[in-house]
Amino acid sequence: MAVGPTTRRRQLGVELRRLRERKGLTLEEAGALVGISKATLSRYETKEGTVKWPAVDALCRQYDASDEERRAMVELAKGAKIQGWWRSLADPIPESMNLMLTLEDEVVREDHYASVYVPGLLQTRPYAEAVHRASEMRCTEQEVTHMVDIRMKRQDLLRRDEPPHIWAVIDEAVIRRMVGGPDVMRDQLLHLHESATSRHITVQILLFVTGAHAAAVGSFVILGGAVPELDVVYVDTLGGGLFMEKPQELEGYRLAFEYLRAQALDITASAAVIDQVCKEL
Repeated sequence: MAVGPTTRRRQLGVELRRLRERKGLTLEEAGALVGISKATLSRYETKEGTVKWPAVDALCRQYDASDEERRAMVELAKGAKIQGWWRSLADPIPESMNLMLTLEDEVVREDHYASVYVPGLLQTRPYAEAVHRASEMRCTEQEVTHMVDIRMKRQDLLRRDEPPHIWAVIDEAVIRRMVGGPDVMRDQLLHLHESATSRHITVQILLFVTGAHAAAVGSFVILGGAVPELDVVYVDTLGGGLFMEKPQELEGYRLAFEYLRAQALDITASAAVIDQVCKEL
């Protein structure tokens, strides 16, 4: 998968911090050497906001980076501009969704735990419409259509030449919850069953009989970057979402997902359960 502008920006922050720490400098000391504030350098390293490539070039020289490292960092800085198909949409989108689209446009994998609804990337349009109408009670029909259009457009990444791998652990409640009526739900389960046959999509069902498990707090997604340091966790919250990328947070959710995969049915048994529930409708 091609490296996009957001990935480049995040890689730049990780590498700037690595080089500074290798040199043994504090943020204040490093910033003073090139004439930028501690706060500005901190933003560079924490992957927030834009960067100026001359400042990156100067920092690399002060950090005694090799010519190869310096050139690579400058290229990252020059290419670190957020852009994407969603920027051209006529209607605005929520800020949390904007960040989700930005990150998702460049992932190499996504690990989903779904406790309420089928993951958005695997939803049919009628199912997605029913979900949005239920969760966005104050939205107009036009707003619902707009949000569903975005969700359907997101699924284009599954049709890329090199799509990310989607691994979804789905609670049994999800496939038994009647969303949109029997016909909508039946079509959704058929679509989920078919999607699971793709070599880029893995679906496991976590049965009720499993009992207590590692993610009883709710749904989450681990958005996998080109390297582990670029991973981000997205957690559903009422009215938006929460993004986390601190090492201890990432480690906790990675471990939870490993436990969930171990507790869920294997791929073949999961497909059989989806098929059985579909036949019961």
